Amino acid sequence: MKELTKAEEQLMQYLWKMEKAFLKDIVAEYPDPKPAYTTVSTVVNVLVKKGFIAFNTYGKAREYFPSIKKASYTRQTFKSILKNFFNDSPSQFASFFTKENDFSLEELQEMQELIALKIKRQQSK
Repeated sequence: MKELTKAEEQLMQYLWKMEKAFLKDIVAEYPDPKPAYTTVSTVVNVLVKKGFIAFNTYGKAREYFPSIKKASYTRQTFKSILKNFFNDSPSQFASFFTKENDFSLEELQEMQELIALKIKRQQSK
């Protein structure tokens, strides 16, 4: 899966949220000052070529929809970050993640519970 630029990822976030939309609807999602219609159109066309977006045509109008699920893109991006920044080591990531963020006790306990649940599931396999 190809990586997205910041502009492409921002557009994909809007489209994942909307599920399907015409170009004018995508432009409307941007905060003010909104980018030019042609700029958004260019990003959409790049995403179509990259295979992230598909469309249905109704006359001259195109209704766009994501062809990649957000969860798939998130998983692939995380794997890339883990590989490129943490030597493919989940423990290095966890160490960085907990040291560099100011989590509350409740947040840490919630993460601990999620990890404990995952461990239980792995052990029962």
